[in-house]
Parts: sequence; C-alpha cells; structure tokens
Amino acid sequence: MKVSTRGDYASRALLSLALHAEEQPTSVRDIAERTGLPQPYLEQILLALKGAGLVRSKRGVGGGYVLARPPAEITLGQIVSAVDGPIAAGDFGPPHENGACAHEGQCVLLAVWADVGQHMRQHLDSFTLGDMVHQASGAPAAATR
Repeated sequence: MKVSTRGDYASRALLSLALHAEEQPTSVRDIAERTGLPQPYLEQILLALKGAGLVRSKRGVGGGYVLARPPAEITLGQIVSAVDGPIAAGDFGPPHENGACAHEGQCVLLAVWADVGQHMRQHLDSFTLGDMVHQASGAPAAATR
C-alpha cells in the first residue's frame, strides 16, 4: 500500500489540529502555514474530513476547523480512509465462495490480498492522533504495535 498525498496531507492537518486542540477553531490559512501544505488543496481535504465526521467547521470571524472527537478517538486508518477510500491491498474484490474460481490459483490469491488489506487497516487503526500528539511532545514512542 502506498499512502497518497491526500492521505499524508489529511494526517498532517489533523495532527496540527490535535496539537492545538485547546485553541479556538483554526483557519485553513493557519493550518497551511503551520504544516507547510498548499491552502487550496488543504481546503478540499478538510471538506472531505468534515464529510467523514472527523472535523467540524465554524463560519465567520474566529471561525475555522476543530476536531470532531478527542484525538485519542481518531485513528490514522480513519483519516486515510476518509480521503482515499477503503484501505485495501488492491482492487481485487472479495474472494470467490464455494470454489467458484475462474482461473487457477485465483481464489487463493484473492484470500491473501484480502488478508493483507485487513492487516493494513488494523495497523493504521492502531495509531491514534492522541498517540502522535504524545510522541510529538517528546514522549517515547509506544511499544512496537
């Protein structure tokens, strides 16, 4: 799996919001400045994150974005899925059932790819924004996951 630029930017933006969670809503401009991300692209990403229920927005003076949930309740897997779609090892579809394989070895490989995708999702979901805030504050990283 390769994390897309959108997935990386979304993760960086939400980590920035998590690092400044005690502050008022943060403008897209401020997030862009803190993270070094391009503001127009960041606006699109934040809209997708809002649609996924990971951030909330406030309009007007003093408006901007805030996390919709505490950082410990938002996983890296949720962030990546919100902007990139389902996390999978490939676009192979589910394994066939009842031995209905059209080609030699196809069912075996489809099952393997499905298992790899499940492991990727579980691993990304094992990291929360809370974990990353903790590490960014200089605390040692959590034990191997």
